[in-house]
Amino acid sequence: MTVAALSDDLIAQFTAIVGASHAVRDQAELAPRLVENRGLYHGTSPLLLKPASTKEVAEIMKLASKTGTAIVPQTGNTGLVGGQTPRAGASDIILSLERMNKVREIDAVANVIVADAGCILEDIHTAADSINRMFPLTLASQGSCRIGGNLATNAGGTAVLAYGNMRQLCLGLEVVLPTGEIWNGLRKLKKDNTGYDLRDLFIGSEGTLGVITAAVLKLFPKPLGHQVAFVGLASPDAALTLFEKATSLCGSALTGFELMPRLGVEFTTKHISGVRDPLARPHAWYVLIDISTSDSSDAADAMMQVLLEQGLENGIVEDAVIAASDAQRQAIWHMRESMSEAQRPEGGSIKHDVSVPVSSIPEFMAAAETAVLQVIPDARICAFGHMGDGNIHYNISQPIGADKAEFIGRWREVNAIVHQLVLSCGGSISAEHGIGQLKRDELAHIRDGIEIDLMRRIKSAFDPAGIMNPGKVIATP
Repeated sequence: MTVAALSDDLIAQFTAIVGASHAVRDQAELAPRLVENRGLYHGTSPLLLKPASTKEVAEIMKLASKTGTAIVPQTGNTGLVGGQTPRAGASDIILSLERMNKVREIDAVANVIVADAGCILEDIHTAADSINRMFPLTLASQGSCRIGGNLATNAGGTAVLAYGNMRQLCLGLEVVLPTGEIWNGLRKLKKDNTGYDLRDLFIGSEGTLGVITAAVLKLFPKPLGHQVAFVGLASPDAALTLFEKATSLCGSALTGFELMPRLGVEFTTKHISGVRDPLARPHAWYVLIDISTSDSSDAADAMMQVLLEQGLENGIVEDAVIAASDAQRQAIWHMRESMSEAQRPEGGSIKHDVSVPVSSIPEFMAAAETAVLQVIPDARICAFGHMGDGNIHYNISQPIGADKAEFIGRWREVNAIVHQLVLSCGGSISAEHGIGQLKRDELAHIRDGIEIDLMRRIKSAFDPAGIMNPGKVIATP
């Protein structure tokens, strides 16, 4: 595909669609939009467009299709694999949906909210709270990430164990296709077997098939009982045994089970203001257990007490603390959610967003530690994540005193080692962050030829001109 250079005349045509005040050409203003959060990808763009409606998005895509202009959808710019970053040296137009941020409808009876794709996730939480409901997707970036990006990456977060990821939390979509056609799939139905499920094609497609402009999202009754515990234990094996007990005892009331290493707790208490270790002495590993019940706070407390008592009696739990207030529950969650941020002051960090079968987590952790330390003996492994759904953020901080650039330069080498172990366990090299640019070429090698061919056929069918977020997810043959 040949991408059109943007002439002044073409820029003027795109600008006319949204109005001059909503078309940004100033490179200083564009600069934050041209780099992703970790600084791995830096792109170029001559223009940022901020449409106010689905109709304006459709007009932009019609003109882009006609002129062969590449469009890169971008919402909160919080992605971690470069999926929202324009290509370097290209003339990609950035399409921001930040002005499309309205809640269109909220229905407490049907337990749904219909929202523009530019709605900030935290605002969805607030809207749900206004009718005594909850939207369960919770992310560290929820104050800035937007629903369109959450859907485009099939975001997961800490509550997947109980509620599922964005595919499970969405009933319907409105999407503008690369041709400018509008698909109105804003259906509120839990049962709808009328043909292929187009919704699930767009969710997780990272803006390569179309622009998600609105969604019907599921809401849930607020739990009447909620309790959180912070538990110290000896190993991931002990954590897995406790998880088995928790699932048997708590069932659907188990809404979170997060695994953390001692190093992660040390990083957060050192670098994150207000965070402290809730336990009296250090432990090699920790889990955060979250229980939510439809009964009462007493029921949640009792369930947690029984679980921890059994864990202590069986020698699985070394120590534990149960939150005594909402403030303490939030503080424990804040420690977990700050763990990635707390690695920044420690220098370079090589990241992995992977998933393995839950039963394979201890085996994977042990094998990965051995393999990584063989090639970088003084590396500091800070592996944590959502043990309940198998999603581990296998992050590796540079050795103390090492050169950051030299360490980061080994990103691909270390990725290859960790990802091979993930695949040998029957896991995935991308659990919730997507493929973007970071894992695009690797994806082409780890999936069967027929699977990659089918993905390319889908891409070609939806985006024959190749203008929709090019260079992401699927490598050009």
